[in-house]
Amino acid sequence: MSIKDFYYGKKVLVTGHTGFKGAWMCCVLKHLGADVTGYALNPPTEPSLFAISKAEEKIRSVYGDVRDLEHLNQIFGRVKPEIVIHMAAQPLVREAYREPVDTYSTNVLGTVHVLECVRQNSCVKSFVNVTTDKVYKNREWIWGYREDEELNGYDPYSNSKSCSELITECYKNSYFQNERAAISTVRAGNVIGGGDFARDRIIPDCVRAAVGSRVISVRNPYSVRPYQHVLEPVSAYLNLAKAQYMDRSAAGCYNIGPDERDCCTTKDLVELFCKKWKEHFSSDIKWVNEYDGGPHEANYLKLDCSKMKSRFKWRPVWDIEEAVDRVIQWNQAYIEGGDVLSCMEGQICDYMKSLVECKESYADL
Repeated sequence: MSIKDFYYGKKVLVTGHTGFKGAWMCCVLKHLGADVTGYALNPPTEPSLFAISKAEEKIRSVYGDVRDLEHLNQIFGRVKPEIVIHMAAQPLVREAYREPVDTYSTNVLGTVHVLECVRQNSCVKSFVNVTTDKVYKNREWIWGYREDEELNGYDPYSNSKSCSELITECYKNSYFQNERAAISTVRAGNVIGGGDFARDRIIPDCVRAAVGSRVISVRNPYSVRPYQHVLEPVSAYLNLAKAQYMDRSAAGCYNIGPDERDCCTTKDLVELFCKKWKEHFSSDIKWVNEYDGGPHEANYLKLDCSKMKSRFKWRPVWDIEEAVDRVIQWNQAYIEGGDVLSCMEGQICDYMKSLVECKESYADL
């Protein structure tokens, strides 16, 4: 069954739908014809991709807090979702250092509440909890972490997501050993894409500097990260949710990241951004190393995605150069007052077409 045939008319609940990745998720689901309900706080940034993409006009949007179990369970009971994608989170490392209590309450208690709603509502057949590559105890290895490595994130954000993983495993073992619901977690690498306006993230910082004709300030140019376009993990989450809906044995913990060649330093990413920005805007952008001695962040972080590749015949579609080009393409449409919606739809269509053409793709689109 193709992914479009599968999702057409399916009732899907997405938590955190007003965020950057959540807005892209909603747009892809509507492209596939799903019946989408989003549950989240107000958009975390101004401007926001959620507003720009007019996602609220395409889906059933409910404003609420995953820490409010009673309200969340009411929505589950009203919507009766078949598939739940849990993306609601406080997602920023530095913000977590500033606000650890808020980070833990959202990322830990929020996960408990969503899983409790899944437990109490038998309509749910497939649940995917989106965490992060930072859940692993970071040993600064030069090779990628595998799904069976120790979970023990160093900082409050990473650690809260490690806790979210453990909670999901506990609920899976305690309540979902029957045939009722398939439960998975996914650990994605660093995501880039058009419409990200968050602070303390490298691509939004680059865009703001470029638009303001300022030098890009890079606080940790030699850290290595698994950068990937947002459509890579979004499509992987959806294909996993589909696979385990149809066959519970597909459920598990999965890494989702780029190929080895596309794991790069922040310096390399910024230099690629400057190159692509010049191609689109004919203006030179410079960057400077301004390491600020800030709170601890891992220097070296990669993912081993062999499990996902072996199990689903999956591999990333867009390399890092294509991903950055697509980011700047989106920003050009936005900055110049172009048709951002058409740009997003075009990128979704292009990505889906690339999946079709990818012989080793697990998605039969």
